[in-house]
Amino acid sequence: MTFSIVARSADGSAWGVAVASKFLGVGSAVPAAVAGVGAVATQASANVAFKPVGLSLMDEGATAAVALERMLADDEDRDHRQVGIIDVDGHAASYTGTACLDWAGGIVDTDVAVQGNILVGPEVVEAMLEAWRSSDETLPLGRRLLDALQAGDAAGGDRRGRQSAALFVVSEGAGYDGGDDVAVDLRVDDHTDPCAELARLVDLHELYLTASTDEEKVAVDDALREELESRATALGARDFDAWVGTENYEMRVGPDWVDRRVLAILRERS
Repeated sequence: MTFSIVARSADGSAWGVAVASKFLGVGSAVPAAVAGVGAVATQASANVAFKPVGLSLMDEGATAAVALERMLADDEDRDHRQVGIIDVDGHAASYTGTACLDWAGGIVDTDVAVQGNILVGPEVVEAMLEAWRSSDETLPLGRRLLDALQAGDAAGGDRRGRQSAALFVVSEGAGYDGGDDVAVDLRVDDHTDPCAELARLVDLHELYLTASTDEEKVAVDDALREELESRATALGARDFDAWVGTENYEMRVGPDWVDRRVLAILRERS
C-alpha cells in the first residue's frame, strides 16, 4: 500500500526517507532516521518497532543488511513486512515478504533502496530509481528524495489511489537554529494529490528554514535600507526587523543583506 525511497546523500552527510501511500498519515508509521546512523522505512504490514530496533542495531555497528536480517529473524510476521534500510556508509538493503500484496518488490543500489507494495507494477520503483540515479548529487537530499517520489507517483504509484506522503531527512547540526539533526520533517496526511502538496511544502521549507546562498543575497545600501523600513512600516510593522520576525524570515536576512525572494515578497505586499 506504499512506495518509498531510503537513501544517503552522495557526500555521506545526510540520510532520509520519502514515502507515499493510499493510507492516512503514512509519515507517522513508515520513516525513521538518525544522523550518523542511517534510515529505515517499514511498510506493508508495518512493524513500527523496526524503526528504533534497526537504528539501534546500526548505531551499534551492524550494517544495513545485518540489521535487517536480525530484525526479520525475530519477527514471526516477517512474510507480511516490507523494509528499506540504509546505514551510515550508504550500504542499503530491501526486503519484501512473500505475503505482501502485488505488485510488491524493491531495488537496491549504491546509497539507496526503493520499495513498494500494492503498486500498479514494477515500473513505479524503476522510475524512482532512475530519477534518483539521474538527479544532481549536489542537490539537497530532501529534494532528490522528493523528485524520486514524484517519479514513482507519475508512474502510477499505489494502485488503490493517493492519500498521504512524507519526507524525513537528518543531518548533523541541521535542525532549526542548529538545535537538532532534523533537516526536513514534512507530512501530508490526507490529500487528493499528496506528492504535489508535499512538493509545495518543500518549497516553503526551503524559503523559511534554509539559509540563503551567496547568489540569493542582495546587498543592502542606504537607499535599499530606507526602502525596507518604509515598506515594512507601511504594512503595520514597527520596523523591518520586526516584519522579518513576524513573517519568520530570520534565516533569509542578514545585517547587510536581504534575500532576493524576501525582497520580492515585501515589494509585492506593500
